Amino acid sequence: MSFLELKDIHKSYYVNKEEFKVLKGINLSFERGEFVSILGESGGGKTTLMNIIGGLDARYTGEVLLNGKSLRDNNEKKWDAYRRETIGFIFQNFHLISHLSILDNVMVSLEMTKLSRKEQLARAKELLEKVGLKEHIHKYPNQISGGQKQRVAIARALASDPEIIIADEPTGALDSQNTKEIMALLDDIAKDDKLVITVTHSQEVANHGTRIVHMEDGQIDQDDHIKETFPVSDNPEVLPTKRLGFGATVKMALKHMRYNLTRNILIIFGASIGIFSVLLMLGLGTGVKGYINHEIYSQVNPTSVQVAQKTNSQKPAKTEMTQSDADKFAKIKNVKNAKLGYYASGATVNYNKTNAQLQFVQTKNSTMMAKNLKKGNQPKSGEIAITKAVAKKFNKKNPNQMIGKKITFYLPGLKANNQPVTMKKSLKVSGIVADSNGPVITFNTIKSLYKENNVKFYPNFVTVKINEVGNVDKVQDKIKAYKNSDNKGKAQYQITGVGSIVDTLNTYIQLAVYVLAGIAGISLLVSAIMIIVVLYISVTERTKEIGILRALGVRKGDIRNLFISEAFFLGLFSSILALIFGYLAQWGINAISDSAINYSLVGITAGYATFGIVISVVISLLAALAPSRRAAKMDPIEALSYE
Repeated sequence: MSFLELKDIHKSYYVNKEEFKVLKGINLSFERGEFVSILGESGGGKTTLMNIIGGLDARYTGEVLLNGKSLRDNNEKKWDAYRRETIGFIFQNFHLISHLSILDNVMVSLEMTKLSRKEQLARAKELLEKVGLKEHIHKYPNQISGGQKQRVAIARALASDPEIIIADEPTGALDSQNTKEIMALLDDIAKDDKLVITVTHSQEVANHGTRIVHMEDGQIDQDDHIKETFPVSDNPEVLPTKRLGFGATVKMALKHMRYNLTRNILIIFGASIGIFSVLLMLGLGTGVKGYINHEIYSQVNPTSVQVAQKTNSQKPAKTEMTQSDADKFAKIKNVKNAKLGYYASGATVNYNKTNAQLQFVQTKNSTMMAKNLKKGNQPKSGEIAITKAVAKKFNKKNPNQMIGKKITFYLPGLKANNQPVTMKKSLKVSGIVADSNGPVITFNTIKSLYKENNVKFYPNFVTVKINEVGNVDKVQDKIKAYKNSDNKGKAQYQITGVGSIVDTLNTYIQLAVYVLAGIAGISLLVSAIMIIVVLYISVTERTKEIGILRALGVRKGDIRNLFISEAFFLGLFSSILALIFGYLAQWGINAISDSAINYSLVGITAGYATFGIVISVVISLLAALAPSRRAAKMDPIEALSYE
């Protein structure tokens, strides 16, 4: 049983449905320890035969047997394993990967073995020393001569310790001295239990081996054994192999990015602009919303909200809030207390024959900030705190002198028989409050006013005090969720006063921010298109590299991972640069706003930063899908011959 046997191999190419026969029934057998030279003119089918033996071309008829086992039914995965374990290629044009050092070129094959990292490095250095390149291991292919490049290719071919070395015109690009040295190395390889098969035009090179097979017009016309084969051992050692690991593809991607550093920096800079724009818009929205809330909450207690009946009716009975309503709110989680209150419009106050119309008046409640009391004290029973505007109307020169004065308070009402009545009560001015709070009166005072005038009193809001700001939205949502059985299941309550204003305002601000962020996000589409174009260019530029990797046994999925890894890092580095730009812009804008309005207007949160990183990476990975798929589907023979 021969080590390698070819039985009746036929191969044809088709151009416009016309058949061109390349191999016409090849029958050959080879043994380990042979140095076989396949000699013939161009177009005779030598390279095609080598591609079939090397597992690069499975589209043929006939059989290739290795140790008596047919390779006919190999699938893609098995062909990759065959090239990794059994075949070592030495190409005429060297086919080194330009962005990898000499050491890394050899390490590509070793990373598909089960040796430890330390053992891989040791073997790579040993092989490079064996071919005379010990002093050059950290150089790149463009820094060494042609003869040295071919020596690197030989070291790489030997790295995974394959049983068959295929050398396609190994001396075609070398001078006579380098030719002699390379042939001597091939001789040594054959002596080491290997089968060496070379393809050559040169009779001189062919005479160096142990056997010459001459091909002409797709057929074997001569097969001469010119020397004794080298002795071989019965059980040669085999180096276990594996697929190229994900970590190895990631490292290769980073090395390629470093090799094209300037171009990749420009790509990363361009892609970062879109992420930066979105982050800045979101951060600005957070800051502006926070500033508006800050300004409003500086006037009103942020942990208290006012709740009223959700109705379009103006009748007092329809707007009434009862103690049972207040008790219900008090039971909500995170609520400290809930108290009835009253709000009215159309009131008038009179002092010293001067009237002042009040826009509104409300009972004292926890939404009011202590600092809004400008002078005097909060009102007690039988007292009222008026606004500065009202105080000035009564005393322009010194409005604060109104504190302690008696004024007459008038409020329109409606008796049970729907007869209108103007209720009045003499009240003492206890203090002066900010105009935004309006005149303030106690609940008992307004209640007694109604009682004294025999008019039914209907409290029309409940003040709900919440334990902390962070729970305000939760409590408000709970209140809004109550349904009115008499109102066809619609919401029973509404948040009134500043709570509802802030809620609505925040909704509009957030909507505006999302619109602006969406507009800024259009640049992300441009970034995605740019990355797609760049990766397609990269696939074209690295076509030969893809062919080399496939010849070494790298799987399609690993090729795809190589380009996806590169896209991942483009997205990641773009987002990091965008964050740097974003935080620098935040620092600059906030420095100005802090000095102008004593508030930071940009707030890029950790959530926004995470969103920026995730969206950048996702866009880059999506952009990589088509180019990486194209790279993985490349035919290795066509890729190797690409110019």
